[in-house]
Amino acid sequence: MSEPRGKGRPCDRRRVGFSPAGDLLLRGKILPPPGVTSPPSPPSPHSDAGHRCVRQPLMLGSAPGLSGRWERLEPRPRARMLRQVLHAGLRTSFHALGRFVASHPVFFASTPVLLSILLGASFSRYRVEEDVEGMLAPKHSLAKIEGNLVDSLFPVNRSKHALYSDLQTPGRYGRVIVTTRKGSVLDPVHLDTILKLHKQIYQMQVTVPATGVNSYNYSFSYLCLPDDKNVCIIDDIIRAMEEIQSARTVNRSVPILRYPITQLADGRQAYIGHQLGGVQGWGPSGAVRGQGTGARGEGVRSARALQLTYYLQAHGSLMDRVASQWEKAFCAELQHFAALHPKLGLYPSTSSSLRTDFQFSSVLAHRPLLASLGACGVLAVLCCSMRDCVRSKPWLGLLALLSVTLSGLTAAGILNLTGATYNSTYLGIPFVMLGHGLFGSFEMLSSWRRTREDQHVKERVASVFEDVMLRFSGSTMLHLMTLGLAASPLTNMEAVRLFCRTATLSVAISYVYMLSFYSSCLVFTGYLETGYRHGCFCRRVPKPDRLDSKPAWYRCLMYTRYQDEAQTTNPPHEVDHSPAQTPNSNLTLTHAHTHPHTPNNTAAHGHVHVANSTPHPHPLPHPLPLPLPHSTANTEPNPQDSHLLLGCVRRCYGDWITNTYVKPFVVLLYLVYISFGLMGFLQVTQGSDPSALVAMDTATVLYTRAQQRYFSSYSPVIGFYIYESAPYWNASVQRDLLEYAKGFQRISWLEAYLNYLSDRNQSTSQPRENFTHTLRHSFLREPQFAHFADDIIFAERGQGEEPDVAASRIFLVAKTTENKREEMSVLLDTLRRLSLTSRVRFLIFNPSFVYLDRYAAAVSSPLRHSLLAVLFLLGLSSLAVMEPLVSVWLGLTLLSVQFGVLGFMTLWGVELDCMSVLCLISALGHSADSSGPLLCGFASGQGDSRTRWVRVALERHGVPSLQTLICYSAALVPVSSVRSNLTRTLFRCLTLTAGCSVLHTLAFLPTLLTFLPPSKSQGQRPEGEGQRQEVECVEMNDSTRVVDQITTV
Repeated sequence: MSEPRGKGRPCDRRRVGFSPAGDLLLRGKILPPPGVTSPPSPPSPHSDAGHRCVRQPLMLGSAPGLSGRWERLEPRPRARMLRQVLHAGLRTSFHALGRFVASHPVFFASTPVLLSILLGASFSRYRVEEDVEGMLAPKHSLAKIEGNLVDSLFPVNRSKHALYSDLQTPGRYGRVIVTTRKGSVLDPVHLDTILKLHKQIYQMQVTVPATGVNSYNYSFSYLCLPDDKNVCIIDDIIRAMEEIQSARTVNRSVPILRYPITQLADGRQAYIGHQLGGVQGWGPSGAVRGQGTGARGEGVRSARALQLTYYLQAHGSLMDRVASQWEKAFCAELQHFAALHPKLGLYPSTSSSLRTDFQFSSVLAHRPLLASLGACGVLAVLCCSMRDCVRSKPWLGLLALLSVTLSGLTAAGILNLTGATYNSTYLGIPFVMLGHGLFGSFEMLSSWRRTREDQHVKERVASVFEDVMLRFSGSTMLHLMTLGLAASPLTNMEAVRLFCRTATLSVAISYVYMLSFYSSCLVFTGYLETGYRHGCFCRRVPKPDRLDSKPAWYRCLMYTRYQDEAQTTNPPHEVDHSPAQTPNSNLTLTHAHTHPHTPNNTAAHGHVHVANSTPHPHPLPHPLPLPLPHSTANTEPNPQDSHLLLGCVRRCYGDWITNTYVKPFVVLLYLVYISFGLMGFLQVTQGSDPSALVAMDTATVLYTRAQQRYFSSYSPVIGFYIYESAPYWNASVQRDLLEYAKGFQRISWLEAYLNYLSDRNQSTSQPRENFTHTLRHSFLREPQFAHFADDIIFAERGQGEEPDVAASRIFLVAKTTENKREEMSVLLDTLRRLSLTSRVRFLIFNPSFVYLDRYAAAVSSPLRHSLLAVLFLLGLSSLAVMEPLVSVWLGLTLLSVQFGVLGFMTLWGVELDCMSVLCLISALGHSADSSGPLLCGFASGQGDSRTRWVRVALERHGVPSLQTLICYSAALVPVSSVRSNLTRTLFRCLTLTAGCSVLHTLAFLPTLLTFLPPSKSQGQRPEGEGQRQEVECVEMNDSTRVVDQITTV
């Protein structure tokens, strides 16, 4: 069976290596140096008659400045040999994988599509996450443990009317803030309107189910949370307003309303600091105090806002469904009431508002995501296009996006089948997949353009796999390591864990689809290129002689360069062994490119684009002649055919960024970058407010703004729980408890009881039996103090003995400023430290503490774990796969990018919440995708100057990074238009990630690598010793002649 035309047959394919003495064994036939006659060699058993391979050392002694002696190479260190063996084994494996994929393109192209369609049908099981508190609050925290203990003593669901918090109230409820456009809410007109609204809400009914015979009407009186007398619990401000209205009706003096603690008609003291907002009080001598100022119990002159809360009970599935319907009717009723009374502003909030508004970001992002996909597709097509219509690959840009889309659809199908739920943080996963997939696709396309066009498509795809897939697999492994560790049980934030788990699955599937689907598409486009078919229309392009008669637009559309044109443009040069040309002659090789280049020689910056920089054990189809000095064989025959970005980087940017006068400015720019990053790093703040992750202009955001404007003077009500029996009758214990509550606004049974004893001229320090007896039979039976019975738990001692106070609680409210959440976090830590040294065992709790407690540690720990995992992975890989200096440079680059993103996002107004941490975790993989290939390409080069290899690395790997940045930025632009706090954080963090990554890849690293290790010099050789190279000879069969071809050096 004859070999196909253009295929070569090697003369001798035996493996060679190092001799026991450390000498490099050479193989193949080489060109003798000038003036040296090659000795005759016996016929080779591996060659045909008349065609022989000659094995001899390459002696460069005749070249000026080089010695003709043999060079004895010392044995290499074992670590380096291990890296080379593993590296060669992996490249060989990927080469075989590439040939296998290229041999079965239909299977690898159709299987991902069919699998995606089948798994995409599982969207009927699509479910949305409903437990927002479980996602956004630390999963394991002391506040949750304290909450469980508190709930076992004083059920939180029954005491939530006293234990007030804004967005974290447990159970079902409806809440509204009423503001006035002008005047006070206590004015007669507004007060009557508000009481009318309260009456309508109280009488509002919902029908469940909506239709059918078994439908029932439910009103608030049926759903409300009852007290011990089975009466609906309503806010104390309602009772105070009803007293004021009654007094005005009968022309009585209006009772004085004090703030923040007032006294009702029944003598009971009630805290109304969270029910009345924007208060102006009467100061001494009738002076008017500002909002939220004044002493305890001062009179209220005016108030700009009022807050009403309606607590519901939802025991059982039926009651929960009825309560859910009531909350919807509550919001609809308020919307209708606001339209009838434009002088009032109504801001409703329910227990489901946070969940609904958090998930609403996904709904708002539907169209912008489609626009992002379209914009990215258009730019991907442009980035893959060239002037040459045959070598242009516009469809590969769309197919890369299709590959990412199919992998996302497959991952979503797997999640649906496993019962996983969705939340709005998943909006960042498509961008993680997009960035990683685009880097891989553009790297493969760049490597394809460096392969020999006269090779078979299978060989070209195998070469692409061998050149690209090792780096791409390494970056994928880094993605999986960072995201996988953040998805482990070590992560204390459920939203972070769910995101990273899903992103890990998506990246893994995207990697498999890139190896299969996209690679198969590359095979198909390769066959189109081989057949000289148009890259867009797939129509065969006529030859130039037939295009001359066509119109100009047609010639421009069908422009290409045939292979025979290239040969005509650059005819093969005969080998000239004359001594005059030897110093300047260089070998044009298939896989190891050498250029007559010096740091100051700008005319030799061209780079051979016919092959990858890695040796292949495969024959090549055509001989590569030795060029004459200063010939154009090392540059493209028609430079205008190259890609626009590639031409700019090769001819302009590479020379400019490595210019001696530009380097100081780049170093100065990096110092500025570090300075601003440090400035932002020192100002990082935690974003524990869940309302910062919901869509804008929603009920939650409007309600939160009204809260911060009118009700920021006081903190949520803090429960001070004494969970063990304490000697309350002891004077020192009483002083300690009063000292702890000093400085707070408080509702304390102990303080009221001690005042009660003092008013009766009784000693506050009594024996236990007397103290407890008076408490039970006198104090708690007074109408104004009867409500304190809910704050005390008695434990029976024995028959005939007074019980002990087993546990009790008091309520504290702290004075706060605009930074309420930060002050609450400091207060929480202070009181906890106090509880460790106190004689009385107590704890503090509020439902909002589950968001505040250790939030910073819970959010930042996944980032720290991922960063440590990356550094460990890089250190481990440096021992086996890559050069140690590459690992060091890559690790420093990741730290620098991470530091810059964290600092600049703080300066841009982004807080450290779960969404920003997710972006920081994904930034590790993104920056590794961008800078890893550049560092590997620079480190793999030997000899010549640093500047030359920086330019080569920029040409090969900087252009794919730039193409990815363009497409990635275009995909991010539509996201900025989404009216959501979550997507705003996502857009800012991802934009900074892309910008910092490409800044390091295209500016900082190319500049720093020109004067920092690794070195490109081969070191000083001992005098008199020359160089030895390994040469392989391959016989090439042509239709008219047989030639020997040098293929690797």
